[in-house]
Amino acid sequence: MIFDMIKGNVAVITGASSGIGYATALSIAKAGAKVVAAARRKDRLDQLQKEIEKSGGECITVACDVTKRSDCENLIDAAIKKWNRIDILVNNAGLMPLSFVKNLKVDEWERMVDVNIKGVLYCTAAAVPHLLKQNSGHIVNISSIAGRIVFPAGSVYCATKYAVRAFSEGLRQELSARNNIRITTIEPGVVDTELTNTITDKSLEAFVKSAKTMQALRSEDIANSILFAVESPPHMNVNEITIRPTTQER
Repeated sequence: MIFDMIKGNVAVITGASSGIGYATALSIAKAGAKVVAAARRKDRLDQLQKEIEKSGGECITVACDVTKRSDCENLIDAAIKKWNRIDILVNNAGLMPLSFVKNLKVDEWERMVDVNIKGVLYCTAAAVPHLLKQNSGHIVNISSIAGRIVFPAGSVYCATKYAVRAFSEGLRQELSARNNIRITTIEPGVVDTELTNTITDKSLEAFVKSAKTMQALRSEDIANSILFAVESPPHMNVNEITIRPTTQER
């Protein structure tokens, strides 16, 4: 059921150049929200903007590397400058270069921490003062089933997603009852996106191949779950949504 709760809202979405972020931007725009789409690949953002505007929606794009605090601040500033408010923040940008710890891909670990954790922190820090001033808002953090279940070669990735889930719960306790800022964590299982493209550990080739043969979730499935959460009535705070493909066991 759609409650028409976000028509006219301003939604900032990171990692919007592909996959879940791209689908979420389209879905939220269709529901009547104004979209601020952010990612590093500006050409893909331009394509997204054209698609939204062709359907009668409103969208601006911002080139943003979430590992840079200044970029995250500029992103939120762009939303405020354009529409003088922010109602929804979807912290979607993420990386998943899985590897076994013994292979010591430390640079990849650092990159995951920077994008998956610091990116969420930086964007949230930039947005919260505006949400507090409004005494309203909704922060959606994209975690993963890996934020609940650890698996071999996922030690660092799982750690980053556990951190996102813990941070979300802390935000909920701090901001929801006191400041009317709702918090939602989305925890997808296997989704057909570009995430596996970042895996460089050759010993995981069989894993990547099996993941690609599974009937995975679509980005639109996750976008629909986000829309459900943000369209829920004000008295309802959808804290966590876990979604797996029907054929995924763990």
